[in-house]
Amino acid sequence: MGNPNLEELRAQVDALNIEVLEAINKRANLVQEIGKIKGMQGVIRFDPVRERQMLNAITDANKGPFEDSTIEKLFKEIFKAGLELQEDDNSKALLVSRKNKKEDTIVPVNGVPIGNGTPTFVFGPCSVESYEQVATVAGAVRDKGLKLLRGGAFKPRTSPYDFQGLGVEGLQILKRVADEFGLGVISEIVTPRDIEVALDHIDVIQIGARNMQNFELLKAVGQVDKPILLKRGLSATIEEFVGAAEYIMAQGNSQIILCERGIRTYEKATRNTLDISAVPILKQETHLPVMVDVTHSTGRKDLLLPCAKAALAIGADGVMAEVHPDPAVALSDAAQQMNLKEFDAFWEEILKSKLVPENIQ
Repeated sequence: MGNPNLEELRAQVDALNIEVLEAINKRANLVQEIGKIKGMQGVIRFDPVRERQMLNAITDANKGPFEDSTIEKLFKEIFKAGLELQEDDNSKALLVSRKNKKEDTIVPVNGVPIGNGTPTFVFGPCSVESYEQVATVAGAVRDKGLKLLRGGAFKPRTSPYDFQGLGVEGLQILKRVADEFGLGVISEIVTPRDIEVALDHIDVIQIGARNMQNFELLKAVGQVDKPILLKRGLSATIEEFVGAAEYIMAQGNSQIILCERGIRTYEKATRNTLDISAVPILKQETHLPVMVDVTHSTGRKDLLLPCAKAALAIGADGVMAEVHPDPAVALSDAAQQMNLKEFDAFWEEILKSKLVPENIQ
């Protein structure tokens, strides 16, 4: 009997291709199951020790004709694909994931839908200092046809000797001003015990950058029926930021607004580094609205307008910036807050930019 011809050999290769494919897919199914178990246990998916053990076992069994180095290279690609499959499964499982929910989440606040494709603006002082101070800014906000106000009643500060906010008195001032001027109010709380009083005084609970991974606080606000504005942590990766949002949503509260506010880098020209690319990434990977805080990300009044334009141009659902009647005497962040004339000029330029509709809120 003669040697097999070319077509017979090719047929054998074709059959082996299918066998290899079936084996790879069977392995992938097992890898997915392992990924689910690791996810439930909170175990890191990539295990370099386990990978080296598998490679050693494979090369020990290698009888050629491929060199061990070639076999290692081939199987590393298979391992990499399996790890990516686990990560993709984890992403799909997240409640905040775009893969889990295709439609955009829209969070209504004081009649303003955040996340519906029309940019939203939030202005106000860094810290609530007095009724007169907040009311003055609120009047300027209302006169522009805007409906949302920010102000810090609880202020976690780097130094324990800096102004920490008026606390509950600050919330009471915000509530009074909000009622008088018809505005919705966003303000930060710093501990779970503040939630109850916050529910009675403000429209959106803010979780600040320093509390982004305060998991007990995240779980606590996840149990209330109130919109949450979650700011990105000082050095948080996007994955960590999304994970923090998942903590909230896992408790049942889906009214989450993400806020990019700059991250800490080696750069000293600005207070933080505005990660503008985070906006489209977050909007692609999650279904949540994304705002940009141009004040805390830059710390420079001369950069507020260009960064706000950049945020709007790249698809942000809104912009947040700080305004104070007299920044020179502000009790916190004096250098980065706009005064009322600067606020007017800022808003005029925003309207001229054609990045927002005429009936913007």
